[in-house]
Amino acid sequence: MNATKVRTGAKRSDRSSAHSTSPADPHHHALDRIDRAILRQLQTDASISNVALAAKVKLSAPACLRRVERLKEAGLIRGVVALLDPKAAGAGMLVIIGVVLDRSTPESFAEFEKAAQKVAGCMECHVVTGEFDYFMVIRTRDSDSFNRLHAEQLLYLPGVRQIRSFMVLKEILSTTKFPL
Repeated sequence: MNATKVRTGAKRSDRSSAHSTSPADPHHHALDRIDRAILRQLQTDASISNVALAAKVKLSAPACLRRVERLKEAGLIRGVVALLDPKAAGAGMLVIIGVVLDRSTPESFAEFEKAAQKVAGCMECHVVTGEFDYFMVIRTRDSDSFNRLHAEQLLYLPGVRQIRSFMVLKEILSTTKFPL
């Protein structure tokens, strides 16, 4: 029997279960204080052992593991990764690129988005409002390698009217954590 299974019945109490998901949105999940503490700890160090995590959030190890698994099933934890040092990994240059397409059609957007996913070193690509259609975040070794990337890939992205590149001189804040 699944320990996190939601109880069903003809009548629900006024108190909503913190462990249930909304039928309208399968990723909606009501977080309680302990869930938030677990997620904060995992954002800081996802390699922490379950026993250490349980101690930090004041739960038993089995209860903590059940909660972590439930958070994964609910889609709140998408994955666990190692965060690399960009300079040590040979990708110390960060470039933010503004892209303007020549047409605003669903087909031109789809074609660009498919191609953008294949750009070497592209870490992020976002549809935005305002002067640009997209912002791309690219990591590369240095300005020479970015120039090669620009000449070999960026200039050939489909449907592009304009590309404006902004080389980052100093990273003030870069985080994967968001407030809970």
